[in-house]
Amino acid sequence: MLELKNRFAYNDDHNMFRDTVRKVFAEHMEPYLDQHEEEGIVPRSAWKALGEAGMLCPTVSEENGGLGLDFGYNAVIAEELSYMGSAAGFTLQNDITVNYFERLGSEEQKAKYLPGMISGDVITAIAMTEPGAGSDLQGIRTTAKEDGNHLVINGSKTYITNGQHADVIIVVAKTDPTMGAKGTSLILVDADTPGFERGRNLDKIGQHSADTSELFFNDVRVPKTNMLGQEGRGFIHLMEELPQERLSIAIGCQAGAQRAFDEAVKFVKERKAFGKSVFEFQNTKFTLAEMASELQVGWAHIDWALKRHIAGELTTEEASAAKLWHTDLQNRICDESLQLHGGAGYMNEYPIARLWRDARVTRIFGGTDEIMKEVISRGI
Repeated sequence: MLELKNRFAYNDDHNMFRDTVRKVFAEHMEPYLDQHEEEGIVPRSAWKALGEAGMLCPTVSEENGGLGLDFGYNAVIAEELSYMGSAAGFTLQNDITVNYFERLGSEEQKAKYLPGMISGDVITAIAMTEPGAGSDLQGIRTTAKEDGNHLVINGSKTYITNGQHADVIIVVAKTDPTMGAKGTSLILVDADTPGFERGRNLDKIGQHSADTSELFFNDVRVPKTNMLGQEGRGFIHLMEELPQERLSIAIGCQAGAQRAFDEAVKFVKERKAFGKSVFEFQNTKFTLAEMASELQVGWAHIDWALKRHIAGELTTEEASAAKLWHTDLQNRICDESLQLHGGAGYMNEYPIARLWRDARVTRIFGGTDEIMKEVISRGI
């Protein structure tokens, strides 16, 4: 269980909410983690359970049918989910896609989608990455051509979280391919639209419980009213959401690192070697001491960044630095923790194996390490 006594980003209401989150996860998620891993997806029943508990899209305003809470509540969910060891796509909906709907959506779009997103009846995805365009979103090739009062979408996307479950997808497409980034728009596609097809649930190194898919758009015809935000400003809309997305990733990484450390401590105190516990060896104690120090720094930084974001002050450079640092921290601590498990760490029956596998992609998605460094350098 995450230790909270030294945290300064949360208040009593956040802590009470955390109790609810833990109870819901204990009932609807923890007993089924292995099943989720094997099936490669988290069932819709879990989404419904979170919705009933107020754990989906808690920041949506009361005017739009939500609870109107601050991002700290999202962070509580992200921490507990990651610490539990699940890669479920709840945080994508809570921390990323819902903002696009509430901030950019028309009244009709908000009325159509937000209630279901809050209840768990509507699952969302955002389709950016393509086989030939990852971190460089300006290189996307999916097009949305005007045809009367409609847009006709053609192209493919890959590595899309919630791809198998998604009821509606925010598609990043070129409405004017001659304009580069300025010709990019965001368009809503309902999953039952003719011409839309889901590909396979992709076989990944880790994060097996997250359904991650290929999506195909073959003459997908949608009304122009499905445009989300302003035409030609899609790239700008995406950039506006980056601080929260990257902070969300950093939060999950910090909690995942903490779980890996806690698993290592538990193991080395129980494991015997040469007549004493592995914990009693100086190398073990020094390794754990170094990790504990880094985690202490990490939690202080997460709380600092979280408070700045809630206050509307976190910059893109600061969020990118947070993602860069905390993803690296998670990967190093997961690796050290696995090493302390010895041969047991390579066995899937131990939680550390899953934590180690799941950590690797965090230095890639949401912008690679190299892109983070580029973004940070621009503000120097």
